[in-house]
Amino acid sequence: MSAPRMIHLAFSAHLSGAHPGAWRHPSTEDGSDVSIAAYRRLAKIAEAGCFDMFFMADTPALRINDLEAWSRYPLFTNVLEPLTALAALSGATEFIGLGGTATTTFNEPFNVARQFASLDHVSGGRAAWNVVTTANAYAAGNFGPEPLIAHAARYDRAREFVQLVKKFWNTWEDGAFLYDRPQGRLYDPSKLHPVIHEGEHFHIRGGLNIERTPQGHPVIIQAGASDAGKELAAETAEIVFGSAKTIDAARAYYSDLKGRMARHGRAPEELCLLGGMPVIVGESAQEAEDKYQTLQELMHPVVARQRLSMDLETDLSDLPFDEPIPESRIPAKANFHTAYFAEIVRMIREDKLTLLEIARRYQRGSTTVRGTAKQIADTMEEWFSTGAADGFMLQLPLQPEGLADVVRLVVPELQRRGLFRKEYAGRTLREHLGLRRPPHVPPVQQAQAAQ
Repeated sequence: MSAPRMIHLAFSAHLSGAHPGAWRHPSTEDGSDVSIAAYRRLAKIAEAGCFDMFFMADTPALRINDLEAWSRYPLFTNVLEPLTALAALSGATEFIGLGGTATTTFNEPFNVARQFASLDHVSGGRAAWNVVTTANAYAAGNFGPEPLIAHAARYDRAREFVQLVKKFWNTWEDGAFLYDRPQGRLYDPSKLHPVIHEGEHFHIRGGLNIERTPQGHPVIIQAGASDAGKELAAETAEIVFGSAKTIDAARAYYSDLKGRMARHGRAPEELCLLGGMPVIVGESAQEAEDKYQTLQELMHPVVARQRLSMDLETDLSDLPFDEPIPESRIPAKANFHTAYFAEIVRMIREDKLTLLEIARRYQRGSTTVRGTAKQIADTMEEWFSTGAADGFMLQLPLQPEGLADVVRLVVPELQRRGLFRKEYAGRTLREHLGLRRPPHVPPVQQAQAAQ
């Protein structure tokens, strides 16, 4: 008899919180985003709650214009590089998965393969790579004078990039390193498979100088909402971060994404979809709502307007706060985050609100779920049991208080319902997620399969 299906939980580790006003809250710590002690405290809270994964989002960029707004909003500003921080966390934790972001647009496959393979070894099999294409013009400016490449081209490069990283991870078969002292043989040459790759974006002749990792290879994460993103996820991802705002949209996304996997020779259970869910929990529903409204008030109006500008992909700084956004200011299409763009356009055209009203109500991604532990668990159970998600990527608007509240209140409620583990059954992230350890596939066979 198979084990009952369980909810999977991960969280995005914004050290003061995911809300743009959280850094101003009196419960947060100045400088926590560059304090490894603060990261350790957060990771230990999550591990005590048996979370599947501690996750670090990232972008290789600094916002260097509109400093009046950015100086009030610490988005990826003064933060640690994920692989460095996660390696440090591996020594302070024992079970929790360690996921981090690395872009395919501004990196090289060998470097990413080596870094995440190293993290998987250092952590004993808990590493996960979040594959992003970096829809960010600020990042492009850090890597040369060329403009950000178009959406479709970024995904073409990403697909080949992931294929090549997996080839590097399969340089060695399991058991290749013999350490045969009497015979003077370090490794079995027959179990070494050089990486020979001729593609549109990369021309490689080499191999990875580190043995196959405890998980076979690190878990691959992807979060595409566009058609190209979903196709890449169906082909390559083992975790997907969903961003649907309603349960109906989440079910449709879940069905669409898993329905694409068969044409890539994959079964639906080889992918774990974690619905993005901002959560604020209180002892009462009113307490949770009060927490949310406090954060909304802490978000400076200039920041609220700037966030709209960023996702609508146009400068709104000359517009008054107390008037609607004119239809003429809406760009013809999105080049970066299509889902976020479409939601703002819908609000402008349908809700008929002022700029500041839209800015206060707009939430980047999913709507914040706020309420008691029972109400939060009810929402999670409905999404989980009706084909909307396999678990949740929690975005906690306020940290560390928000995570501590979830572990103290929501996790026991899910455990009481038999929906969440009470202890870890294994030590690797793949074991937590119920994902098989991938068999070794020589790079030459990978190349033939990709043709």
